Amino acid sequence: MGADLFEASHAARHVFEVADDVLGYSLSALCFEGPEDRLRETAYTQPAIMATSLACLAAAIESGRITQRPSAMAGHSLGEYSALVAAGALSLEDGFTLIRERARLMQEAANASKGGMAAILGMPEADVLALCEEADVDVCNLNQETQTVIGGEADKVAKAVALAKEKGVRAIELNVGGAFHSRLMRPAIPGLVAAVAKADITDPTVAVMANATARPMIQAGDVREELMAQVAQPVRWHASVTLMAQGGAATFIEFGPGKVLTGMAKRIVPGATLVNVSTMTDARGA
Repeated sequence: MGADLFEASHAARHVFEVADDVLGYSLSALCFEGPEDRLRETAYTQPAIMATSLACLAAAIESGRITQRPSAMAGHSLGEYSALVAAGALSLEDGFTLIRERARLMQEAANASKGGMAAILGMPEADVLALCEEADVDVCNLNQETQTVIGGEADKVAKAVALAKEKGVRAIELNVGGAFHSRLMRPAIPGLVAAVAKADITDPTVAVMANATARPMIQAGDVREELMAQVAQPVRWHASVTLMAQGGAATFIEFGPGKVLTGMAKRIVPGATLVNVSTMTDARGA
């Protein structure tokens, strides 16, 4: 993951070199060589995705593929940190310092609980909220109007899945390391509050949509408030993308491994121009 960017782009290589230096281990080697089972651990997955996403952006700017400042930015879950670095609210160094702490704290919270997550497909949001109340679980990702991820204690998530299926709704338990963005992540908040308090955060140069509120973060105080709460709050993704579209955004560019967000944007904003940058070839626009 990201090896082609590292080899072909000086700007992308710099991102990985900063990550290696700040994290205190060779994230680049882990991304390029594995082992995959270690890379799947939350403590390593989050910095790896952030580094690769920012390397994609750096390579695209260096190659001339990206020449204009966007009207707004957003990042899904840990991607919010990448967006805040891209918007200038966090330096690369502070971004990796914070994501290292976030990943560590979330891993600890996950290890201390038996949490799980599930995707509920085809059910309106109001009905999902009622389902969560009945099963005593939480809404974690509001990805689309009829695609919601729920999370909580594993047995309660299984109950929610069974209830959804009884109603004729498609529900899929996810292979994840914990119930992220649920109440089970609350133990991570005090550590995040302390880490965010030490970080040098400035006003973003571009509005960044906040996961927890689906409102634009314009000032440094907005960013601090969001980062201290985001980990145990649902990601309001479809509302964030919709708000950007209502503000005039007609082109959406996803930077980083995979094309999940590109697929979501296609369904949330029909007719939008969509671009995905996940490789050096994409970054060059070839």
